[in-house]
Amino acid sequence: MNSEQLLDILKEHLPSDHFQWRFDRKTDKVRLEHAVLKKGMDISLPEILVKYEKKKDAAIEELVHIIRETFTAMEKEQTEGFVSSSAIYPVIRSTSFPKESAAGQPFLMKDHTAETRIYYALDLGTTYRLIDEGMLAAIGLTEVEIMESAMFRVRSLPTAMKRDEVSDNIYYFINNNDGYDASRLLNSAFLKEMEGKIEGHMTVSVPHQDVLIIGDIRNDTGYDVLAQMAMHFFTTGSVPITSLSFVYKDGKLEPIFIMAKNRLARREGKNK
Repeated sequence: MNSEQLLDILKEHLPSDHFQWRFDRKTDKVRLEHAVLKKGMDISLPEILVKYEKKKDAAIEELVHIIRETFTAMEKEQTEGFVSSSAIYPVIRSTSFPKESAAGQPFLMKDHTAETRIYYALDLGTTYRLIDEGMLAAIGLTEVEIMESAMFRVRSLPTAMKRDEVSDNIYYFINNNDGYDASRLLNSAFLKEMEGKIEGHMTVSVPHQDVLIIGDIRNDTGYDVLAQMAMHFFTTGSVPITSLSFVYKDGKLEPIFIMAKNRLARREGKNK
């Protein structure tokens, strides 16, 4: 499948007179505009094609769902305005994620580690919108108030986990599919509680936004399994964050590279 074939499939799945498609062959991107809302989004076709190779039709269905939910959120914003601070959460993104919205407004964000950055999201029910500076007046809160509210809310998210054991190493998975699984990384009380249960080295992984993996690594094989696991989730997630994992100790996160023969290399950077 090539980009033009993918575009045809998307048009078939999103048959609406309101949608206007503009395909730029030079950048291999599509600009999708909603004629009524007067808003739109950019879609990078090569990224979707890579996911299609791995997930086939599920990748198309996932993208179509995201597009529909995004425009639904935009429509809700126009008709109902923004909701209260009780619906604001922090979200984790990679440091390569854009720093401003499609309209050119800087996102509210905070440095986190050398691999990750914290953004702030206005929850809209089935989807959410990242908060940019142009939204502050409508929300009625300052940057500090938004950040404080988000960190308070993340502590209220459930932390039910599934447990798996491989070669005497324990792995815990948080996967609620609420859009904020990776955000549990910011719940310091939860991480501290988990640290008390870990017998080996504690690792934390956020390969994409819908999973948080905590490892109790008790031997070298555990690191190899963790590396394979993190890479698999990273390549299959709808919003990848980082394929690297972190060692957690005394409230700090340190990114690690897992190399040949189970050797570890640590990367210097911010750890907050």
